[in-house]
Amino acid sequence: MQQNTATLHSAMQGLQIRHFTAGYPKRAVIGDLSVPKLPRGEITVLLGPNGSGKSTLLRALAGLNRAQGELILDGHDLMQMPFAKRAEQVVYLPQSLPAGVHLHVLESIIVAQRASGSQGSQAKTSAQVMALLRLLGIEHLALSYLDQLSGGQKQLVGLAQSLIRQPSLLLLDEPLSALDLNYQFHVMDLVRQETRKRNIITVVVVHDINIALRHGDNVLMLKDGQLIADGKPEAVITAESLAQVYGVRGRIERCSQGTPQVLIDGLVATPTL
Repeated sequence: MQQNTATLHSAMQGLQIRHFTAGYPKRAVIGDLSVPKLPRGEITVLLGPNGSGKSTLLRALAGLNRAQGELILDGHDLMQMPFAKRAEQVVYLPQSLPAGVHLHVLESIIVAQRASGSQGSQAKTSAQVMALLRLLGIEHLALSYLDQLSGGQKQLVGLAQSLIRQPSLLLLDEPLSALDLNYQFHVMDLVRQETRKRNIITVVVVHDINIALRHGDNVLMLKDGQLIADGKPEAVITAESLAQVYGVRGRIERCSQGTPQVLIDGLVATPTL
């Protein structure tokens, strides 16, 4: 009986998106989207050109955009939950933190932890926050004010605020956009480690396809609000899909260390913005 219960529990783990439509009161952006289960402990990357619906989908998963359909997390329909209850399990990190927040970095992360319902002594909480800042390489910013940080530093603090809340579903909207190459690799490597260690579901929007190839476990490729392809990165990112979705002539080759990478040779269509 215990084995059957464990098997059933394991089968329910993950995020299922069924017949999901999302957008705005007068305009649907995502239409009737259904994807295979996104498992815990893995990173799913959303790819697609500008205007394909990546950010809209992410916000809708967080409950911030109008949506219809089923969104099943570990057997529970998030669409039927009150927003406050949903926010205990789902954490969304936008491209940039709100401007004008005059708090120390350390204080802002403690506030985020308290908002998640986590309780503990001040000393224990501060120690947890400092350990996370150390992982991110920004321990030296603990007593800096948020409104005095660079864009990249704010993104790193936002990631710390998200992780400290211990979500089941972590949604990251272009978390690398303001970071240099060193921090891009560092952050994606850290996100992958934390996703594994915490056994969470991470969905991330990036524009760099090579990041998806290197760091993603799964890829959802969107165009005009429709799912064009899904699966493992090397199965989804092909010359054919690059032509169909991005309008480019590209190829995937392995570097001398065996890592796949995208090379673009030209255009098959004139871009429209």
